[in-house]
Amino acid sequence: MLQMGKEDNSIPLLQSSGSESESESESHPPQKRTGTLWSAVAHIITGVIGSGVLSLAWSIAQLGWIAGPFTMLVFAFITLLSAFLLCNCYRSPHPELGPLRNASYLQAVRFNLGETRAWLCGFFVHLNLYGIGIAYTITSAISIRAIQESNCYHKQGHQAPCDFGDTYYMLIFGFVQILMSQIPNMHGIKWVSLVAATMSFTYSIIVLGLGVAHVIGNGIIKGSAYGTPTTTVIDKVWLIAQGLGDIAFAYPYSLILIEIQDTLKSPPSETETMKKASTISIAITTLFYLLCGGFGYASFGMDTPGNLMTGLYEPYWLIDLANACIVLHLVGGYQVFSQPLFAAVDRWFAYQFPDNGFVHNSHALELPLLPSLRVNLFRLCYRTVYVASTTILAIVFPYFNQVLGILGALIFWPLSIYFPVEMYLIQRNIQAWTGWWVTLRIFTYVCLVITLFALSGSIAGLVTAKLS
Repeated sequence: MLQMGKEDNSIPLLQSSGSESESESESHPPQKRTGTLWSAVAHIITGVIGSGVLSLAWSIAQLGWIAGPFTMLVFAFITLLSAFLLCNCYRSPHPELGPLRNASYLQAVRFNLGETRAWLCGFFVHLNLYGIGIAYTITSAISIRAIQESNCYHKQGHQAPCDFGDTYYMLIFGFVQILMSQIPNMHGIKWVSLVAATMSFTYSIIVLGLGVAHVIGNGIIKGSAYGTPTTTVIDKVWLIAQGLGDIAFAYPYSLILIEIQDTLKSPPSETETMKKASTISIAITTLFYLLCGGFGYASFGMDTPGNLMTGLYEPYWLIDLANACIVLHLVGGYQVFSQPLFAAVDRWFAYQFPDNGFVHNSHALELPLLPSLRVNLFRLCYRTVYVASTTILAIVFPYFNQVLGILGALIFWPLSIYFPVEMYLIQRNIQAWTGWWVTLRIFTYVCLVITLFALSGSIAGLVTAKLS
């Protein structure tokens, strides 16, 4: 039985309120904020520790024992600095209404940098949110396939022809995401983030434990200071660039930082809580990254696989558990990154069509033995098309390391460096050619060079993989 009602998706005019802050104004539908430091940490870890952790051993293998760990620490520092700059952009000063909340990354850019750069930012934001959905679909299929392969090798021996395709598993993951994508907004997936964060800890610990056991079993620490050797210098350069792109993909979460910050209650201020959450999260993830990547490289040396879990087969039941945790984590991670994009579409259509019943009306779906479900037909249609498209592209380009490298390069500079720095300079009114202005400019351009290098190597790797 369907019962129809109208959802409050309208975008209200800016107005002053006298509760949480007398000078605060809401530029999005009012939503009770109940998030805490630890819920923010859970959201961040869910968004950060994902498919990227599985490629870190391979990245260290390309860079070597010295440059690999050092590069991870550098990216951790850059990510934390970027997060601190971006946290300050959650509230923007207004001459009449006081500090206004920005509900999203894109909204903060629009308020501080204007409509033109907001359009450019929106292109990168939505491109990367979309790309992460593709990457998570690829990784989930690899992990499901790895479960079948480990069971096959256990039963038939490691020399058995245990080859399985990815397409069927990608379709399964896509179907699950179609159902999960009907969750209305970011506030409704707190439990998803908590479960996914638990899964990320579980499989990271398993991967770490297996790496330690593998090194002990080998009796030696494999690898070298210079990384995996290649036949030509140019091949080595492209692999190093791709390794940088994979590490870049593993860290940034600027796409979802402000959305997470918007869920936090106050006092203390959302900025203070978010900075603490970022520090805790990046410290935890960096420790995991160094240990998992380091022990993975120490286990396999020059034979380190692109996805670490595809090189481990015993004990098969533990491998199965780790891969199952990866899949569950990616189910939640897909939603953490997709919900901001869904929210942007919801806001735009609600604003453009304020009286359209198809956009606003929801329906109560009564099913036997189940609680009543609220279904919005507009949300059902466009979110289904979105998930289907990410699934199709994942099937067409199922190249794990190359896709991660390209996405990492695309995310790293524009969204984690350029826009946060520009907004910070404007908000703090930092004058040109002052010491801090020059420092941030140098920081921006150095990161741009690293990004272009990583992007070129990853594109070259993707082209080579597609042609081979």
